[in-house]
Amino acid sequence: MVSVALVCDLPEENWPSMDLVADMLHEQLTANYGSEFSCTRLRPHMRCRAQRFPLLGRRHFAWTADRLAGRFVDYPRWLRNQAGDFDLFHIIDHSYSQLVHELPPGRTVVTCHDLDTFRSVLEPSQEHRSYLFRLMTGRILDGFTRAAHIICDSETIRARVLHYGLLTPDRITVAPNGPHPTCSPAPDPEADKEAQDILRDDSDNPLYLLHVGSTIPRKRIDVLLRVFAAVREIYPEAHLVRVGGAFTNNQVRLINELGLRDGIVVAPFLTRRVLAAIYRKSTLLLLTSDSEGFGLPVVEAMACGCPVVASDLPVLHEVGANAAAYVPVGDVDAWTGTILDLLRQWRTSPVDWTSRCRRCILQASRFSWEQHAHKTAEAYRAVRRRWQFDADRNLA
Repeated sequence: MVSVALVCDLPEENWPSMDLVADMLHEQLTANYGSEFSCTRLRPHMRCRAQRFPLLGRRHFAWTADRLAGRFVDYPRWLRNQAGDFDLFHIIDHSYSQLVHELPPGRTVVTCHDLDTFRSVLEPSQEHRSYLFRLMTGRILDGFTRAAHIICDSETIRARVLHYGLLTPDRITVAPNGPHPTCSPAPDPEADKEAQDILRDDSDNPLYLLHVGSTIPRKRIDVLLRVFAAVREIYPEAHLVRVGGAFTNNQVRLINELGLRDGIVVAPFLTRRVLAAIYRKSTLLLLTSDSEGFGLPVVEAMACGCPVVASDLPVLHEVGANAAAYVPVGDVDAWTGTILDLLRQWRTSPVDWTSRCRRCILQASRFSWEQHAHKTAEAYRAVRRRWQFDADRNLA
């Protein structure tokens, strides 16, 4: 049996998507490949140094300092002591690839969700960063390229990895993500009730436009807000539901400028069951990003029967196929027109709308964490064959 360490993000970083990948992979590998692979999650806690002594209210600076120390000092030191305890290591988040330097690279796998982490090095003209930032990023990228094997969430990301010449094709496997098992059109009375309490709309046919994810720049929350403002001129009863990170100060200012404060519901931390209930109660999921590595909210929403409007990105076409509607990135007028057309169908043609929802459910059924684990196990076997071959050759 091969002992596998799943090297996870620091829990204090609170990246739900990364935690989900680790949890689902551990669950599926244990359930379906337990006789072949013994999996253990490695996840030390972040040490709080600067946050114990915040100066002049600079809490964000203190958090960043502790986060960097955790990623580049404490975690590597802690992981170095585990290097002899496992046969194979799998770093779940490519932005932690600096950890490859502490592990046997020939027995280390990294999952690549996107290449945004490396943009300041791969495309310096597109992302201007300081010398120290690029030095840090370069170390992460160097660890990434040293890994024995890379698992990409999508064919789009695989193509980009090959475009930059980071790895050879034989060292890359594509293993798409899947919807969480709770993502289903079937009712869940307890979770549905909790979702209803969060949404606070008791009308017979409420209109919820949903966005799930962080509020980092590539998510284009500015476009989301401007589109919602335009939709609200036609449908003043509409609500925008935000699940994920808090709005930034600039985004809050834009909300106030557009007069949207009373139309936005910001959900607190949600369990997976309640998030699935939110998907079920939403009219449309909107994903306005200018870059994605997979687009988990797309497949999750569709699995719950919620139609999707997404940015016209190749990777989102991979996930949504012809079940989703696509709009050029950043084109507020096109986004508004597409959404209004769909809402007219929702209001006036329930048969067509039901058919659209069924297409979403069918498309989402093509993705699963079971298939993800199957592809991952294949990658593990390829790495094992290579390290055994190298070991035999060294003995000869």
